[in-house]
Amino acid sequence: MSDKVLAGHTAFVTGAARNIGKATALMLADAGANIVVNTLQDEASANQVADEIRERGGQAIVAVGDVVSAENVARMVAAGREAFGDIDILVANASARGQIDFLEMDHDTFRRVVDIALDGTFHLTQAILPMMVEKNWGRIVTLGGISWHIGINRRAHNLTAKAGLTGLTRALAVEFADRGITANMVSPGAIETARPQSAGQMPQRATTSPIPRPGHVDEVASAVRFLCEPNQAYMTGQILHINGGIFLGT
Repeated sequence: MSDKVLAGHTAFVTGAARNIGKATALMLADAGANIVVNTLQDEASANQVADEIRERGGQAIVAVGDVVSAENVARMVAAGREAFGDIDILVANASARGQIDFLEMDHDTFRRVVDIALDGTFHLTQAILPMMVEKNWGRIVTLGGISWHIGINRRAHNLTAKAGLTGLTRALAVEFADRGITANMVSPGAIETARPQSAGQMPQRATTSPIPRPGHVDEVASAVRFLCEPNQAYMTGQILHINGGIFLGT
């Protein structure tokens, strides 16, 4: 069996300039998918990801823009479609993190984190789902997080965003299940990544897993790839937890 199981498919990966998004873009490209490498503003890093994909024999373009904007999403999706044809895989990885006491959190800070997760995914699915419906095939994978499952201080905005994203993912799974489209979530625990200063330190509660090390971005990316493969047509509405065993729920 060929390892190019995603040949002929095109994936739009948000937040793909670094960390989990980058690892996912590379892994899906290695599986044969064309990749739209999205970034909010780090065009240089996104271009490096696209160049690496091409060096490894794949195809990629870079799409710079804020997924919170419906106009930006329409523009980026159109560019991906012009380059590769229909987009039939969406990996909604873009997010914003931070740590702040709830009583010190202003509404703009709260809304920005929630909007990236929810409005961004809403705009992306609205733009891409019609192509999936037309093909009667599609894969949607959202990126959650352990925070809202176990509860973490000073992250009310992030927990709210990821909880809402879980609901949206499951709603899409149910509504489009009879059209060959699956929607699932990958929920990482403590993953060894380059964290922006604004994200703060990884909370201690999220790092004390039975497996005594942080996870690697490739361990998350391989779960995303698994959910995108054509033979995973019967798994939908699920959460795959990649967290070293710190959380064992559903």
